[in-house]
Amino acid sequence: MENIKILVEISARHVHVSEEHLAILFGEGYKLTPKKDLSQPGQFACEERVDLVGERGTLKNVTILGPTRPFSQVEITSTEARTLGVKALIRESGLIDGTFGCTLVGPQGSVVLDKGVIVAKRHIHVTPSEAAVYGVSDKEIIMVKVTSDDRSLIYGDVVVRVSEKFAAAMHIDTDEANAAGLSGAVFGEIIRG
Repeated sequence: MENIKILVEISARHVHVSEEHLAILFGEGYKLTPKKDLSQPGQFACEERVDLVGERGTLKNVTILGPTRPFSQVEITSTEARTLGVKALIRESGLIDGTFGCTLVGPQGSVVLDKGVIVAKRHIHVTPSEAAVYGVSDKEIIMVKVTSDDRSLIYGDVVVRVSEKFAAAMHIDTDEANAAGLSGAVFGEIIRG
């Protein structure tokens, strides 16, 4: 199939926290406050923010995404990792074994993560029915072409993630968006092979 378009969303730095870490950062029994629903069903940006502290610097007021997860994870860009002085490996969300950590600072306490800081591998989310329409399969590596006025490019190494819990969208970080001069709602063209 040709000219199959998918929404490309720019994912800014954010944190996913566990219930245990949420209690340390914000107080026992604390619940996240939804601010804005995200494109992926059931996920939302929260009012709550934390500071990320590394060996060389701090990123202040980093948004927490909800709901809570079984373990905490920090998603930043390669540029932000350099600012923090933290080594951030490129990984799919949730695959944090062997990664490095940083410190999360909230209004009530701090948490030292021994792992969980990643640069999210660029990916697309699709349901099984959407995967069939797009002609892709779970864990397949594809390319996606984006067009802009002066910096059009093709993103390689895009991993396909298929689940009934997803909605069709590609996620890239702000470094990747800046490389193509992207902002706002953008659609990319899926390229296979």
